Amino acid sequence: HFRLEWPDLTFPLSHCDRRLQSAYQNMEPTPSRLQRDVAAALDRVGWTHVFEHVTAEGLSVDMAQPEKKRAVEVDGPTHFAQTSAPTTYVETGRTRFKSRLLRRLGWD
Repeated sequence: HFRLEWPDLTFPLSHCDRRLQSAYQNMEPTPSRLQRDVAAALDRVGWTHVFEHVTAEGLSVDMAQPEKKRAVEVDGPTHFAQTSAPTTYVETGRTRFKSRLLRRLGWD
């Protein structure tokens, strides 16, 4: 993912790139109740999808139509941080980064 963001730079941990990617890909997904409910709703309306799809680059997508590169990410409360305004929330850096990577990889 480093290479997508900075293609002209050398990844500082490139000597253990395969081990890092393997460790990330071996993590078991932990879908939330909300995610399961959204998947069930998509099934009911006929949106055929793969639940917990992993892209060729190793990114986990909540629900996907891989052949069309369409994804649905269910972003619950842990994907947001509260700002100084009491009722204003913004996406966390991790969520924004993943969204940006998916777009760069051609996902809608």
